[in-house]
Amino acid sequence: MFGMLETYKNAFKVPELRMKLIFTFIIIVLYRLGAAVPVPYIDSARMQELFASQGDTIFGYLNILSGDAFSKATLFALSISPYITSSIVMQLLTIAIPYLENLQKEEEGKKKITQITRYITVVLGLITGYGYYVTCRNYGLVKDTGLFAGIVIVACYSAGSALIMWLGEKINENGIGNGISMILFANIVSRIPSAAASQVYGIYNDIVNKTATASSVIFDALRLTVILAVAIVIVAFVVFMSNAERRFPIQYAKRQVGRKMYGGQNTYLPLKVNMSGVMPIIFASSMVSIPITVIRLIDSNPTGFLKTLGDILGTRSPVYILLEFAMIIAFSYFYIAISFNPIQVSNQLKENGGFIPGIRPGKPTAEYITKTLNKVVFIGGLFLGLIAVFPLIINAVASTINNAWGLGAIAFGGTSLLIVVGVALETTKELESHLDLRNFNTRSNRSKGLW
Repeated sequence: MFGMLETYKNAFKVPELRMKLIFTFIIIVLYRLGAAVPVPYIDSARMQELFASQGDTIFGYLNILSGDAFSKATLFALSISPYITSSIVMQLLTIAIPYLENLQKEEEGKKKITQITRYITVVLGLITGYGYYVTCRNYGLVKDTGLFAGIVIVACYSAGSALIMWLGEKINENGIGNGISMILFANIVSRIPSAAASQVYGIYNDIVNKTATASSVIFDALRLTVILAVAIVIVAFVVFMSNAERRFPIQYAKRQVGRKMYGGQNTYLPLKVNMSGVMPIIFASSMVSIPITVIRLIDSNPTGFLKTLGDILGTRSPVYILLEFAMIIAFSYFYIAISFNPIQVSNQLKENGGFIPGIRPGKPTAEYITKTLNKVVFIGGLFLGLIAVFPLIINAVASTINNAWGLGAIAFGGTSLLIVVGVALETTKELESHLDLRNFNTRSNRSKGLW
């Protein structure tokens, strides 16, 4: 933690990095301002009341990613979902279509793929915005159901998603870190003050109204302390696993070109334990939340069979927890399968004269990497699964205790924690690389007598 703060302190002393940090901060502030701009014809007050009962559906999940903008029906309600979806679609198409795969290998081709991704984002923004409008209309949240009002609402949401994409790209060009990741980071962090304040205010309100006993106040304070301690331990575990990697030793054969000898050095090929990031959790959470979302859309207060089915598939049921855990591991393998090609890595090593000691170049190297990769992905999937389902288990246990002893529910999101820690680590590493490069250039110029 102190090392991270020292990195930001040193970066702020460098004029170039200081401007990048300030630019990133300004873009995030502009985004948060846009997330507070209301869309006309939507009853945002009733919308927030509705979302109070939709926390276990896909709507509640989207609300977390949007920093409460989704539940408040503001301009940025769709958040970065259309852009992430379009990026995933293009990634899959790049693998399936040879033309796009060839474009990906060229610099100009990458620009074309980026442009296509933007067009897909706009189309998905229109489709998602229309779906959002229809859902609001079905729940009676639209004040004016006329054609003009519908066009304005859909246009606002689709324009908001396109503007978010533009803001993210501006951070990529002139700021620090990945733009979309920084926006996600801002959305999640923006929810922390209100969540902490609600916990403290609940205890304060009980004391002021004299409804709390001394034992209950002590217990609430102890509960908050335990939550904070558990959160710190989990953050430390996430940091450790996020930095963990499996290293393949690589040795390059010596070769002589003219009078110079090249190669012969030893290095390594790193495979991060958590190569897929939070994408498996996002996929799995979205898929598992679909049934309960459909049930809530059919009937907001289900009874009979729908209520029984909703209880079985609810976030506090063992079925939901086991399904999400299994799907996270499955999606971890799927995401790696479309983003990492052991055969391509093996061919690149062979072309550059590199090999893994004890493993023959070519097909044996690809098989060895694949076998080791499967083990690494499994460990990474277990890590993601544990981080994702642990809060669900705590929630389920706290709900049972709440019914018996009147305790409040304990909740903190594993996905949110992964995003926050991951973005903080990646941004810090980028700043450190900038500082190292600057220090290297300074030493090089001084050694040459330029300074």
